[in-house]
Amino acid sequence: MSKDVLYLKIANSVTEQIHSDTLQFGDRLPSLRSAQKLYNVSLNTVKQAYMELESRSLIEARPKYGYFVSQTSQRKLALPSIAKIKDSVIEKSPEDLIDKVFGTISGKDVTQFALGIPGESFLPLAKLKKSINNVIKRKNDSGTDYEPVQGSEHLRREIAKWALVLEGKITEDDLVITSGAMNAVYNCLMAVTKPGDSVAVESPVYFGILQAIELLGLKAVEIPTHPILGIDLDELKKALPKLSACCFVTNFNNPLGFQMPDDNKKELVRLITEYNVPLIEDDIYGNVYFGSERPKPCKFYDEAGLVMWIGSVTKVLAPGYRIGWVAPGKFKDKIIRQKLVQTVCSPSLYSDVIADFLEYGRYDHHLRTFRNKLHANYHQIQKSVAAYFPDNTKISEPKGGFMLWLELDKRICTEDLYDEAFSQKINFAPGRMFSQYNQYQNCMRLNYALEWTDRVESDLEKLGKMIKNRI
Repeated sequence: MSKDVLYLKIANSVTEQIHSDTLQFGDRLPSLRSAQKLYNVSLNTVKQAYMELESRSLIEARPKYGYFVSQTSQRKLALPSIAKIKDSVIEKSPEDLIDKVFGTISGKDVTQFALGIPGESFLPLAKLKKSINNVIKRKNDSGTDYEPVQGSEHLRREIAKWALVLEGKITEDDLVITSGAMNAVYNCLMAVTKPGDSVAVESPVYFGILQAIELLGLKAVEIPTHPILGIDLDELKKALPKLSACCFVTNFNNPLGFQMPDDNKKELVRLITEYNVPLIEDDIYGNVYFGSERPKPCKFYDEAGLVMWIGSVTKVLAPGYRIGWVAPGKFKDKIIRQKLVQTVCSPSLYSDVIADFLEYGRYDHHLRTFRNKLHANYHQIQKSVAAYFPDNTKISEPKGGFMLWLELDKRICTEDLYDEAFSQKINFAPGRMFSQYNQYQNCMRLNYALEWTDRVESDLEKLGKMIKNRI
């Protein structure tokens, strides 16, 4: 039997096992060496078979762990729909709902599916304390001195060294330290727009971006967005002549979780360059990938200096430190001037602690652990939603990050459901928060960066029952 037929025979055999539920979502496949002995074939034949199964989206590789049956292989629930944008008069601003949900941030006895903040068990608290001690010992000023307006040179150098995904395309001089990612987004918007200008965003879109746009007197232009591929580039092209900026989360978007394919990123950069429209790229989830390597940001393909690349440690390391950064391209001088007026400089103590953490290799180790826990949680929450929620629930398929977007039966209003769930000490983010046009009333976002316990599982079951009772 030829080698070509052999690898397909193995791939088809595994496919049959998956379709018959002999192999189920999350199950580990034999290692390449074990499969070689099992099927009595060459290593290359096994590799070809596994590559074929990956191309069918039936299995996925997890670095250092092997191959597993993928979530798409036994997907029971459909993907969320692509919204038709209701570009009409805003009937009801989401601000009231945002305030309501954020008012629960200090609630300790609540299952916190609502807020995009990792649980304490995900954070390397002991190692951060070690970095704090290191810094305090070295600093004669106890952290009271001003640092440069652009930000700590030490921190900028460590970020530039660590940002291997950009393959040396940025240096410490290209970066400006900010007070978290949202401060960077706000400053970028301020640098490239004036009141009345239009800014393109995804739809659904992270509500913080909508609020920043509104506060600056700008108009958000919501672009239809695919749950796997990201923004509709054809629709964006139609809007570009009237835009002053774009603001997108291209890797593991909040709330849809998509990872925009590289070809789409290249085309996006080509389009903004053609129309000379800056792109504010919020890449704070880029390091929280489930695949074998970190996806490239649009900044990697930018030759004109139009992409303003934003990063942060807020979502993965130290939420309260408020350390973020931006590589603003051709707009760097303007960003630095704005920062001088607004805050003069960043708090030097926190900058030095994060720089120490990066310099001594603790960040990479932490991220590996963080990603593995999140990936396991994603498997858990997807199984739970499939088991407990109605069969017509539509669910996103994130390749990283820690947000899950659900589209429920049209008869469900998640804003009303929120009050019932919160009375049971269960929290989530209702869909209306993620658009300016009173849309997504039957949608919700769930955060799965929390310690997975029997209570979490039980609360998802309760939430599913509440939804079923409303249909």
